[in-house]
Amino acid sequence: MTGIEWIVEAHGCCPDRLRDLAALQRLFAQLIGDLDLHPCAPAQWHTFPDSGGITGVSMLSESHLTCHSFPEYGALCLNLFCCRPRPDWDFPRHLRESLGAQDVHVRRLDRPYGLIGAAVSDRQHV
Repeated sequence: MTGIEWIVEAHGCCPDRLRDLAALQRLFAQLIGDLDLHPCAPAQWHTFPDSGGITGVSMLSESHLTCHSFPEYGALCLNLFCCRPRPDWDFPRHLRESLGAQDVHVRRLDRPYGLIGAAVSDRQHV
């Protein structure tokens, strides 16, 4: 079994949308609905008074969804970890539509739970 983690950076976003809590809540709701994820509790949100940036976190039965918005840079950082396989979500399209992102970089990491192709003694442990 392998989990999947997506690390997403969106740049060139509309600063006003990055300060809009409702816009980020809609983004979470769409992602959660589209990927059939299961929140364990309501998402927690914090708005920073100086920049208006917002941090959000949703604890999922599958793991977590987080975001950090930086209106002063027109940027959003988003992280989704799912403990079981999910289809890829079209982050670039959705972030363009919801936040006006001009450039979206998505890194997908497969997170295996067992050792793959190596003996335990061959692995470095820190």
